[in-house]
Amino acid sequence: MLDHRLHNAIARRAFLGKTAQGVGAAALASLATPQPASAAPLPGVLDPLPLPQRAKRVIWLTMAGGPSHLETFDHKPKLAELDGQPMPESMTKGQQLAQLQGQKLVCFGPQHGFKPMGPNGTHICELFPQIGSVLGDICLIRSMTTDAINHDPAHMFMNTGSQIAGRPSMGSWVTYGLGSDAADLPGFVVLTSLGKGGQNQPIAARQWSSGFLPSRYQGVQLRGKGDPVLYLGNPAGVTRDRQGLDIAAINALNSQHDALTGDPEIATRIAQYEMAFAMQTSVPELMDTQGESATTLELYGCQPGDGSFASNCLLARRLAERGVRFIQLYHKDWDHHGGVKDGITYKAQEIDRACMALITDLKNRGMLDSTLIVWAGEFGRTPMSQGGSGRDHHNKAMSVWLAGGGIKGGLVYGSTDDLGYAAVENVCTVHDLHATMLNQLGIRHDAFTVKFQGLDAKLTGVEAARVLTDILA
Repeated sequence: MLDHRLHNAIARRAFLGKTAQGVGAAALASLATPQPASAAPLPGVLDPLPLPQRAKRVIWLTMAGGPSHLETFDHKPKLAELDGQPMPESMTKGQQLAQLQGQKLVCFGPQHGFKPMGPNGTHICELFPQIGSVLGDICLIRSMTTDAINHDPAHMFMNTGSQIAGRPSMGSWVTYGLGSDAADLPGFVVLTSLGKGGQNQPIAARQWSSGFLPSRYQGVQLRGKGDPVLYLGNPAGVTRDRQGLDIAAINALNSQHDALTGDPEIATRIAQYEMAFAMQTSVPELMDTQGESATTLELYGCQPGDGSFASNCLLARRLAERGVRFIQLYHKDWDHHGGVKDGITYKAQEIDRACMALITDLKNRGMLDSTLIVWAGEFGRTPMSQGGSGRDHHNKAMSVWLAGGGIKGGLVYGSTDDLGYAAVENVCTVHDLHATMLNQLGIRHDAFTVKFQGLDAKLTGVEAARVLTDILA
């Protein structure tokens, strides 16, 4: 019996060895005239597009932490009048709150003044004069709502349309549908920046995950300071030609395996090896802003490579020029449970000029009409005081704005009640925002589905979502 088992083991080893040699020989044969690995633009599944395309790409500006609409874009003089008085119980009774649940609720007036700005004299916080100067290009939505009330699920909901982890992010959905025009950069790129004056809430990489879509559609994070991608450069003594041979050999083996198994993740692996190789050249060129004019650098008010939000906005424009489909910027520290007055002052200094510059720069280059810019947090803040100087999380009212991509500029859409507690006119949901974004990209949100766990899953969820047609140019 032992001899028989030994004979079978030796036979299996010989078979596997010869098989491995055969695959290796095939790989080596394919390298007889080696070709440098080269990436191809990321393909999309929608061809032709079901709707006219107004926007070719999206730049989504995420203000992580939950910006207060009451110190930014929602003018509430009545709340200022009631500062320090009890919050009307008729508004809050039985309502979901975060950390203020069960506590005495006191009205907390806006901590900064508002001024009329833009062509229509729209009142926004006086700390944002640069954004005010381009309000003619912006649609301000004051009636946005969301379902979640804590940071991580609220980010999940804003990014994926679901509070359940594991769903594809909106950037992944968009690149899955449309692909990318960039051959040497990912189709979905994420940049983060850190400010001051709030709580630095962590941002998990699952916020730009591809979920159940093929992993080649997930977001790739580039660092705005230091090495943009870790381990992207070759080790000492390894030339680019040699690296190309290594990639070709690895991909030859992967192609052999793909032919046997038909596993789509192997095709992803091949494409990602090629993309990583291409990025060794494209990413340093992307980050090198020496070719930018002094006028452009002054417009953004940044030092390229400093990791600031302004610097990332400049990189966003450069990524858009190079064909990247979805660009998401996270700017942290908007979580003002205390010190909201000083905190918003810091935030305005960090983003006001940069947002104006991004809109102006794209417009000057003839790209704003084909680029949809979205500015949003994960929720708003309460009109009630927390700790005497801050505001709690709030999901019944928040302000967002959009620009470019076929959106009507100079428009204020929707409103909240007199105290900014709840949206009351033209109430919008996150699913409505996603549906509108997809519509401008030429995608029917209600028909853009993928079968998952026996259901037709989509970015806009199972609830009724509507395209915000009133804000479209």
